[in-house]
Amino acid sequence: MEYKLNDIVVTKKEHPCETRCNRWQIIRVGADVKIKCLGCGHVVMLSKYKFEKAVKKIESKE
Repeated sequence: MEYKLNDIVVTKKEHPCETRCNRWQIIRVGADVKIKCLGCGHVVMLSKYKFEKAVKKIESKE
């Protein structure tokens, strides 16, 4: 899977915020991946393995 900083990704599961959003913006890429919910702004850090399992598709590329 090819992803870069500021890409928008769609996850398999929704984030349990008020908006029930499943779209995230990648804000850090390294050994871990940090993503931000586009609905509520919550930031989550995942290992690359968990991130790649959670992503359904890359919606838009920066």
